[in-house]
Amino acid sequence: MPTPQPPPAEQDPRVYFAAERTFLAWIRTGLGLMGIGFAVSRFGLFLRQITATQSHLPANTTGFSLWSGVALVALGVIVNLSSVYRHFQLIHELSSGTWRPGHVSRDAVVLGLLLAAAGVAMTIYLILVR
Repeated sequence: MPTPQPPPAEQDPRVYFAAERTFLAWIRTGLGLMGIGFAVSRFGLFLRQITATQSHLPANTTGFSLWSGVALVALGVIVNLSSVYRHFQLIHELSSGTWRPGHVSRDAVVLGLLLAAAGVAMTIYLILVR
């Protein structure tokens, strides 16, 4: 008696649930980036206020925290929009049977490289501005 073949991946609901979990993880990542970006940009404002109150002089600032915070918020928005687009694309591929296993996530690689570059830039900034 032949053993029954499992249904193709396109018909297995677990595949769709996994795709949804991945989508929600990307959304969580985008929200985290936006939250950190907001905190970074507001932290610079906090430091300026502390300096101004203690010395009664206008605070000199480079604006690095504001722009790096804005960049992180924008990156979070891009991650969320990209994840929505990729989720629709993946569901379409699964539904039509054109999904290929072993596909490298280009979005994840790009995000990882961007965050690594941001980390290097912040490290250099913290070393130079003591």
